[in-house]
Amino acid sequence: MITTKEIIMNKSVFPVMVCPYTDDNKIDLNAVDALVQWYHDCGCDGIFTACLSTEIQHQTLEERVLITDRVVKKANEIASNGGRKMTIVASGHMADNFEEQVKEITSIHATGVEAVILISNRLDIANTGDENWIAELKKLMDAIPEDVVLGVYECPYPYKRLLTDKMLEYIASTKRFAFIKDTCCDAEEMAKRVKILEGSGCGLYNANAQTLLQSLRDGAAGYSGIMANFHPELYNWLCKNVDSPYADLVQSFFCMSAFTEYLAYPCTSKIYLNKNLGLPIKPYSRTKDYHLATKYHTDCIDQMEYLANHIKSIIGIK
Repeated sequence: MITTKEIIMNKSVFPVMVCPYTDDNKIDLNAVDALVQWYHDCGCDGIFTACLSTEIQHQTLEERVLITDRVVKKANEIASNGGRKMTIVASGHMADNFEEQVKEITSIHATGVEAVILISNRLDIANTGDENWIAELKKLMDAIPEDVVLGVYECPYPYKRLLTDKMLEYIASTKRFAFIKDTCCDAEEMAKRVKILEGSGCGLYNANAQTLLQSLRDGAAGYSGIMANFHPELYNWLCKNVDSPYADLVQSFFCMSAFTEYLAYPCTSKIYLNKNLGLPIKPYSRTKDYHLATKYHTDCIDQMEYLANHIKSIIGIK
């Protein structure tokens, strides 16, 4: 059985992968390959696919498995050709029904991902309390193979279910969890969570750029958020250089630039990846009409990129 400590690297970046589509609304597998290669070349230690940025709420289980399988295969191909081994984690956990959830988890696990990420609001869906959430988690763990390493994502869709101390204490006690995607956006709360998880093999990955540096200094394992679809090199740099004299400068850039998340994402990211970087990714999305990414939106992204490049030149990233 793989242990949690063997698969997750400390102080690392896991981009929340966007999903490229073709003109006829199919998953564009060639573009998926290009995106995985780009994440690798930017220094990312892992990828979180089949998540909200991947638009799983608008995908069939077969599609969620398809993109996850392709990401795993491409990452393995890169590693076999002398590239860095990336850790691939995935969710795809959307069903309301228990039996369907078991099918989702086992199907995603079968692709070869190193952890399957549960969505916190899919347990105790009626949000009745910690005890019922933990009871449903126990039931789910009993129904899946013991070698499935798990994680939890505080996904904001269809509603955000934040983990309580009691939930985290149970998660830590199982030694089956490796990854928490934290969306509480509260540095003090994250510091407390890190202490609860200490020694469990489970890392806390902050999704919020504005609190990233403080959370890293308090022991968070890394970053897993939207902005790694724009300038992952800078997020990788900060995760590994929290004591640099430039760390606060980079963090200040993150604080302001991350407000672009509220533009027409994920279309803005797909347009940026194609127009600015030349990746073969089209702007299509099942979440938003890509026409919502107006010239105002793309101008904002271009200005962000101009400043990101200036920051890179200051800290020595080419």
